[in-house]
Amino acid sequence: MVEGAEGRQQVPALEMRHISKQYPGVRALDDVSLTVYPGEVHALLGENGAGKSTLMKILAGAQSRDSGEILLYGQPVAIDSPHRAMELGIAIIYQEFNLVPYLSAGENIFLGREPRATLPGFVDFKALYRMAQEILDRLGVKIDARTPVNQLSVAQQQMVEIAKAASQQARILVMDEPSATLTDHELQALFQLIRQLRDEGVSILYISHRLEEIFEICDRATILRDGRWIATRSVSDLTREEIIRLMVGRELREAIPKVAVEPGPPALAVKHLNRAGVLHDVSFHVCRGEIVGLAGLVGAGRTETARAIFGADPIDSGTIEVFGRPVTIRSPQDAIRHGIGLVTEDRKQQGLVLGMAVRENTTLANLGALSSLGFIRRNAERQVAEQYRKSLAIKTPSIEQTVQNLSGGNQQKVVLAKWLFTGSKILIFDEPTRGIDVGAKSEIYRLMNDLAAQGVAILMISSELPEILGMSDRILVMHEGRIAGELSRAEATQEKIMHLATGGE
Repeated sequence: MVEGAEGRQQVPALEMRHISKQYPGVRALDDVSLTVYPGEVHALLGENGAGKSTLMKILAGAQSRDSGEILLYGQPVAIDSPHRAMELGIAIIYQEFNLVPYLSAGENIFLGREPRATLPGFVDFKALYRMAQEILDRLGVKIDARTPVNQLSVAQQQMVEIAKAASQQARILVMDEPSATLTDHELQALFQLIRQLRDEGVSILYISHRLEEIFEICDRATILRDGRWIATRSVSDLTREEIIRLMVGRELREAIPKVAVEPGPPALAVKHLNRAGVLHDVSFHVCRGEIVGLAGLVGAGRTETARAIFGADPIDSGTIEVFGRPVTIRSPQDAIRHGIGLVTEDRKQQGLVLGMAVRENTTLANLGALSSLGFIRRNAERQVAEQYRKSLAIKTPSIEQTVQNLSGGNQQKVVLAKWLFTGSKILIFDEPTRGIDVGAKSEIYRLMNDLAAQGVAILMISSELPEILGMSDRILVMHEGRIAGELSRAEATQEKIMHLATGGE
């Protein structure tokens, strides 16, 4: 699409030239340049911490740049606020949607720009819903504009975000990990919408760690590493292996390096777990040193199973055994006391306290081990945090750095450090590599292998079938709140998993 037009016939929609940004102790961007053409889907790739988010925050007016310039359609622009970015036709759809859950889809689409009624101070809701529905219909989105957002699926909420950007007549649309929580069917609907916007001349910057998507939807790719520009190439000229090499600066010979461990006796046994409308007679076990994968479509009951085991949600009936003994788990505190840890799928909301330091998050679940007479022994706490920083190779300027400033992979390591400090012998990983780049994924896999080798029992929930197939000793497949089947590592294939996940016998 861009061939034959680059630099000659077509003026770039966006140019970011020689952008640099320095934070205390960290050079986030170092002379980075990016060019995107009208009607182009341009991938922005790099490991967590490579500078992608900082570059996009500067484009969105949420951060200032130290040096460099931004041009839109050949004209230099100053973007000093998100409002100014919106005025210039730049829209960003973040992983965490900016929607008001109790307002309708239409109200969210025109939030802050509602059409006014004749009577001052009143909104013309008839016009609002008519215009919102027209936008949704034009984009082929089958949503009633009057439906409250909290009644929509995640995929539908994303469509509302895109409709909001279209209503603002955005000419440059940034999509940050848009597929993180989508099923394959929902992903194809998203791609169809992206193609439609592209054909209308909208420029799309697409950020994703799922490289197969890059080859399906993107025209060109820019790769960043350690805050620097590394390469800009046509996607058709790249291979998966070359993208990984450019991103991480080294070869990753085996992305999922499973290490075989002889399993021990059962560490966790779940028997006939029931919760009305959610879980139905769920039974399985996980042995010491074993990684058991839990697969299934979104809504199959995988996360609900994890939360029930961890005491975060109540159960109606069923038993849980830890190392052969029945235990009562009514709260996360009970689960922690019995040596169970849960690495949640939403690490930012449920796994970490973002405003607290690496040190504080590392010790948060086991402060009793560091307390005397009700006071925390700070030196001991620092020693523990420093020990895990080194052993897990957490990249941070200091253990006093707030975790919200870390990359996704390093945030995940802090969550893991928290559970290791509690002495957990049973770990539940819910989507352990969601939103994490390929380099950090390999490190998480290595850590999981190390834990299994030490006798830790691991239950791993993942929506990525290559991850399930690559890391699991056994695979359990859920469908509509039930265990639909079990597959050994030797017999498991993507086709067999999907057959069970969709209700097949």
